[in-house]
Amino acid sequence: MQSILEIRAMRDLIKSDIEESIKVKKDLIDSSLGDIENAARLIIKCLLKKGKVLWCGNGGSAADAQHLSTEFMGGMTDHNRKPIPSIALTTDTSFITAWSNDTDFESVFSRQIQGLGLEGDVLVAISTSGN
Repeated sequence: MQSILEIRAMRDLIKSDIEESIKVKKDLIDSSLGDIENAARLIIKCLLKKGKVLWCGNGGSAADAQHLSTEFMGGMTDHNRKPIPSIALTTDTSFITAWSNDTDFESVFSRQIQGLGLEGDVLVAISTSGN
């Protein structure tokens, strides 16, 4: 059974993590608001010209790419709106494994862009690790 001290230590850890998250979000507003706005404008301009958004990432970032692509296509909270053309390049496991086995992993996304991308489309590459 946990002691009162262990429960308090856990509560302090949880509180500290939440406070750190708040700080990171405030820092994001200060450092990146303009970049986020520019990215949103770029995606909107692409979509208005009948383009699509392509997403990629490795590991957990691949899951993020798939999730965001799904939200664009699926409607997020409004399932009655038109789908936003969106493809996660991380979902075709047959292509990813074949290409990586036969050539290299470094070009697995660029090869898909050569086949699926059109001039004016937008690529969103996600990296939670920064790599």
